[in-house]
Amino acid sequence: MGLIMVLDDEQDSCRLIQRILSGSGHEVQTFTDGNEALHWLEGHEPDLAILDIKLRGPDGIQVLEHMRRRNCRAKVLMITGHPSVETAQRAFQHGIEDYMVKPIEIDELEERVNRALRLIL
Repeated sequence: MGLIMVLDDEQDSCRLIQRILSGSGHEVQTFTDGNEALHWLEGHEPDLAILDIKLRGPDGIQVLEHMRRRNCRAKVLMITGHPSVETAQRAFQHGIEDYMVKPIEIDELEERVNRALRLIL
């Protein structure tokens, strides 16, 4: 199973994603603040990162850009409740695996996580 980082400004979303993915055997580290996630990334390299685009402080795109500058090879799923062509294009330019619009169905989340992790595990 994989090490998964979840960054979402909604604590309830983090808890739900953690419960779902931990139940499948993954180790899940959650953050509601982009700066905390960036600090954690200094000593860890997740197999998969699930990043919300709209956050206070560094947003999901900025965290993704930081990961790529550090040559972090984690697969990335971007999530957003405010989809736009611009943010989708920026995210895909940095090599994300998938782009999901909230609300996300549990089955859809599990399927996309499994698909992304199959590529590396």
